[in-house]
Amino acid sequence: MDTKKILFDLRAELARVNQAIAAIESLAGTSVPTGATLQPAKQSALKPRRRLSAAGRKRISEAVKARWAKRRGKTAKTAVAKPPARKLSAAVRKRISEMMKKRWAARRKKAAKAA
Repeated sequence: MDTKKILFDLRAELARVNQAIAAIESLAGTSVPTGATLQPAKQSALKPRRRLSAAGRKRISEAVKARWAKRRGKTAKTAVAKPPARKLSAAVRKRISEMMKKRWAARRKKAAKAA
């Protein structure tokens, strides 16, 4: 198929679509100038996206959390303190290790009998 024929057919189809759009807009009373709808947006008119820094996101997050805490009637806390991690003594760790070794030995022994 010839490219000129394809372009001719596409332009004819575009004209039919534009006529249909104009007819519908005239019925709805929302006519728009014909040139405005057909022109693509220019790249120079688009603004670059703005980025938010991590510090800015944190400030916004803390402000929102404080606002919701205030709304619920609680005091606003920006930084929640974690309880200190509990540490096991060496004796307790050794006792737990020995118990687990006994359990696994019993399981291996039971599995060997079943096999």
